[in-house]
Amino acid sequence: MGAEKSQSGKGYWGRILVVDLTSGKAEYRKVADAVYEDYLSGVGLGAKFLWDNMKKGADPLGPDNILGFTTGVLTATPAVFAGRFTVVGKSPASGGFGDSNCGGYFAPALKKCEIDAVFVKGRAERPVYLLIDEKKASIEDAGDLWGKDAVEAEDILRERHGKKAQAAVIGQAGEKKSFMAGISTDRGRMAGRAGLGGVMGSKNLKAVVAMGGAKVQSADAERMKDLTKAFRKNLDQFKFADRFLNDMVLGGTGKLMRYLPMVMRQPAILWRGLLRKFGTPCLTAMSSEMGDSPIKNWSGSAIDFPLSRVQKIGAQAVLSFEKKKYGCYSCPIRCGGIMSVEKGPYPLSETHKPEYETICAFGALLLNDDIYSIYKINDMLNRAAMDTISCGGTVAFAMECFENGILTEKDLGGIQLSWGNADAVVKIVQKIIDRDGIGDILADGVKQAAARIGKGSEKFAVHAGGIEAPMHDPKLDPGYGMAYYCEPTPGRHTVTSLTYLDIQELEKQFSRARGPAFLSTKGERYRADNKGPALAVDSCFKMLVDCSGLCLFGTQLGGRMPVADWLNAATGWKRAPDEYLVIGERVETLRQAFNAREGIVVRRDFRPHGRLYGEPALKGGATKGVNLDIEGLGKSFHAALGWDWETGKPKKEKLQALKLGDVASELYP
Repeated sequence: MGAEKSQSGKGYWGRILVVDLTSGKAEYRKVADAVYEDYLSGVGLGAKFLWDNMKKGADPLGPDNILGFTTGVLTATPAVFAGRFTVVGKSPASGGFGDSNCGGYFAPALKKCEIDAVFVKGRAERPVYLLIDEKKASIEDAGDLWGKDAVEAEDILRERHGKKAQAAVIGQAGEKKSFMAGISTDRGRMAGRAGLGGVMGSKNLKAVVAMGGAKVQSADAERMKDLTKAFRKNLDQFKFADRFLNDMVLGGTGKLMRYLPMVMRQPAILWRGLLRKFGTPCLTAMSSEMGDSPIKNWSGSAIDFPLSRVQKIGAQAVLSFEKKKYGCYSCPIRCGGIMSVEKGPYPLSETHKPEYETICAFGALLLNDDIYSIYKINDMLNRAAMDTISCGGTVAFAMECFENGILTEKDLGGIQLSWGNADAVVKIVQKIIDRDGIGDILADGVKQAAARIGKGSEKFAVHAGGIEAPMHDPKLDPGYGMAYYCEPTPGRHTVTSLTYLDIQELEKQFSRARGPAFLSTKGERYRADNKGPALAVDSCFKMLVDCSGLCLFGTQLGGRMPVADWLNAATGWKRAPDEYLVIGERVETLRQAFNAREGIVVRRDFRPHGRLYGEPALKGGATKGVNLDIEGLGKSFHAALGWDWETGKPKKEKLQALKLGDVASELYP
């Protein structure tokens, strides 16, 4: 196996596992300290490995693509919110760099195998899974698991290998190589975006099972504990106010939210209290009234789906089915839930709480207010391991095609796919999972479906760079528009936005960061030329968070998460926060360079559908008449990061300044 572990009070092991499924070999490799010093771990280590080892032009669903499962420097240390892992690979949906982040309990189990990441290349001749512990790694037969849904497969693996085993698995969507396929763990937590479950399926890899139990050592364990204790104390400040704030927001004053975000900085304490009580479903009614939620395939507003209907699928309705709270590893908030639906047409004995994104994607986006259908679909897609955002966007596309006669009842296999028809939505989702009939056409998302259907259907295919847009409207928060357009993994809402600038208060942590003073008036909010610098810092910060293995929510709850201090205590380094932000910028830029090497030009290849930025402008609701200068936003973001707008390449001098001279040599031979 080779490569002795070198971990000794650093927060990382200094080695990775590389598996070639074609040859059947698994090899441990040592990673130099200098790599961690420049990239940390997580998405940074993943981006570095993909750049160094993947061929230009590799087929995303071919054996040359490399799929990585990466943990963070802070994973399995005393830091809280440190239960995330990042999957990396070339995305079949965008054709560029793909990464998807997930929680649960898989990340610490993988890191405790005395590795920081596992990278998989090649393709097995038959279905297999990886089995990893502290002592060895093996490729096991998965013939009996192939065809099982993700929950069934995970349960079988846990029964086979013991409760200690944690598995990242694919369901039917990944096996059938859907561009919307994700990777599931904990029976319903999902690395859902970018189609990386389809990459896993193309390799005949059903699961990665981690059974690690080794202790991850920190350079200063006592300092780690003290920092965590202080941060947790801050999280509990003003806890007495949670009930009052929850009642204020959810108790009938939702319409007030149409106006407040335009004139006030959003308090972290509000988000913290709501998340603790309800989880992300707390956003459902609030976001709809604010103009944050897309409605009727991005063509409608709250006028089309009023508060009286939204509340049927809102926080209180969702919470009524909760059996117990669920939280990822080392999470003090526990925003998830284990639910039981004992009545209605789709009973479920146990399932995960649907997130806001899922509720909106199968609620407001489709004009569907049937809570039972949303629970059913959430469970179906968790089991199939398919991204709910992309699937909801694809169903909305098909609905509008049906409304306009482009798809007929015959095309849809007898389904009357009209707006708000909950039963029809359940049926079409099953067809998409099975790739049955019209489902085969829709299973790779709206961009591919529109190309196959033709007949002008592209007018209704709302995506950015081949990835369906999340459930946050850039016409309310232009920062999302910049992220959907300009991020190396497009169509992503969990990276940067004006909302995040509001509640993260990065200007108090990094000298380059600027406060959100420009949000206070509508005129300033919709200027394009002043957004790039602040939002670029936010993107670089998110890369730092993902390199550390931390949860984005943890950065937004007040108390200023001590990311730099934790990293110093874990590694023994003595770096300032600004130095860590440079690591985030290096990773962000390397991901962009990966896309540039593939020939991707942002302004040409990732331009969002017009509805995302107000072309045509909405005729009602909170964002009535808004039309964003999407080109101005893109240019501002590129300029702030030193990327060339015309070519999409990071500029040579920027690459050299970030110690990416080898990348500069390849992009500028």
